[in-house]
Amino acid sequence: MAFPEPRYVKTNGLDMAIYEQGPKDGVPVVMCHGFPEIAYSWRHQLPAVGGAGFRAIAPDMRGYGNTGGPKGKDAVPLYDMEHLTGDLVGMLDALGIEKAIFAGHDWGGMVVWQMPLRHPDRVAGVIGVNTPFMPRGPIDPIAGMRMVFGEDMYIVYFQQYGVAEKMFDADVAKSMRFWYRKSAMKLADFDALPADQKNLSFLKSFQAGESTWTGEQLLNKEELDYYTAAFKKSGFEGGIGWYRNFTRNWQQSEGQVEKVNVPCLMVSAADDIVLRPELTNGMENFVPDLEKHIIADCGHWTQAEKPAELNALMVDWLKRRFG
Repeated sequence: MAFPEPRYVKTNGLDMAIYEQGPKDGVPVVMCHGFPEIAYSWRHQLPAVGGAGFRAIAPDMRGYGNTGGPKGKDAVPLYDMEHLTGDLVGMLDALGIEKAIFAGHDWGGMVVWQMPLRHPDRVAGVIGVNTPFMPRGPIDPIAGMRMVFGEDMYIVYFQQYGVAEKMFDADVAKSMRFWYRKSAMKLADFDALPADQKNLSFLKSFQAGESTWTGEQLLNKEELDYYTAAFKKSGFEGGIGWYRNFTRNWQQSEGQVEKVNVPCLMVSAADDIVLRPELTNGMENFVPDLEKHIIADCGHWTQAEKPAELNALMVDWLKRRFG
């Protein structure tokens, strides 16, 4: 089934592009992407969830694709969690939806786990894809990452305004080929590497050139062209702006009650090096109504790497809990 054309809704100062499949009177399931993704990253899930009788909705999130967003150093705070969750509330308002189930991958996962904390009256359920619920840590997360991994760790590197986006914007197709690859190793093999090879300095590999990259490409030509066109339109600055709010989000969440009181599904990928399955250990303390699964032989890009497996888990859970 062809990926739907966007429609636009006004929310929180944005004209947000949304892509829908399934009956308009179905229970709404909102699918939120991460970095460097767009609504199109849910291209295999939209028809599966819509075909199961749910109203499947995937937005291009703030800073991305046909939605875009503000730019400039002064605009960085406009990509904090308050704005990202507020965008989704405004989208529901524009669509006349009271409550939705929110599914999120990567950064989208961080956003959807915050939705029931910040806007509990708008959330019926949560699906985490790779991204677990992560309680607030005792120290500024960027300071913690810098301490453990050093300056070359990609999230720490992203804190320099204007640097990473200039690098990725210079050749968007190359950037897409870099990110969308299967992991070249199992998680156990990664864990066996020397410590100096485990500092998540992915961008050194990008700078070293394509001949040094490992891992099978995930995108065919049509998919690569779609992503490339989207990021040529939006650039990478907005998406990287989400990373520049780790500290701000941490500061603003002080004192927040961390209890997710809706049905939740957590789907991990066995070989995601960053969002490791064991990060879900103890989630039940914060998410009492939780079902967990791990997809074998799968890296970070679960929606594209193992679409049939992910679709089956999502649809089965949705039908059991909301059908």
